[in-house]
Amino acid sequence: MPRAPAQPFRSSPGVAAYYPNCASARAAGAAPLRAGAPGYRAGLDRDGDGVACE
Repeated sequence: MPRAPAQPFRSSPGVAAYYPNCASARAAGAAPLRAGAPGYRAGLDRDGDGVACE
């Protein structure tokens, strides 16, 4: 039986989002993530240009 994909934490206003990887950010419709946006973190920004999961 295949495992269900991990569900990202969905943010509410005033609550930070966390995506364990870019696949989950894309699945949530949040990608690309820009620096300062909920869910953005340097670990997802491969080239360091301020845009993650491009």
